[in-house]
Amino acid sequence: MSIVQTQTTSFKKELYEAVHNLSTNTLKIALYTGNASLNEDTTVYSATNEVVASGYTAGGNTLTGVTISSADYTAYVNFANTSWTAAITARCALIYNYTQGNKSIAVIDFGADKTSTTTFTITMPANTSTTALIRSSN
Repeated sequence: MSIVQTQTTSFKKELYEAVHNLSTNTLKIALYTGNASLNEDTTVYSATNEVVASGYTAGGNTLTGVTISSADYTAYVNFANTSWTAAITARCALIYNYTQGNKSIAVIDFGADKTSTTTFTITMPANTSTTALIRSSN
């Protein structure tokens, strides 16, 4: 199965069950190789096919700067950029809720392998109703 960029189906369901509080729970982002099979059916963080590199800790980084907003009939969430000081090659990432048993939130597909020689940075998109990574609309 291939990598599919999406909010996971379990996350969408768990929003209605009030499982996630994105403003208070600890959210993390983990990096994966091209061998990963992350998609809408991914339910929890797994170390399978996670990046292994000096300077990268299994489980990834804690996301900071969580901002929840709404506009134009859309609610959206954004985060501060995050980076690892390491030589890394990654194909995709998983955002997950560490506080809630590592439940998955979203898969991010980089479109191809991305490689750094010193610092691997994920630059988050603009915090708007049409560009934020996590969005819900009517």
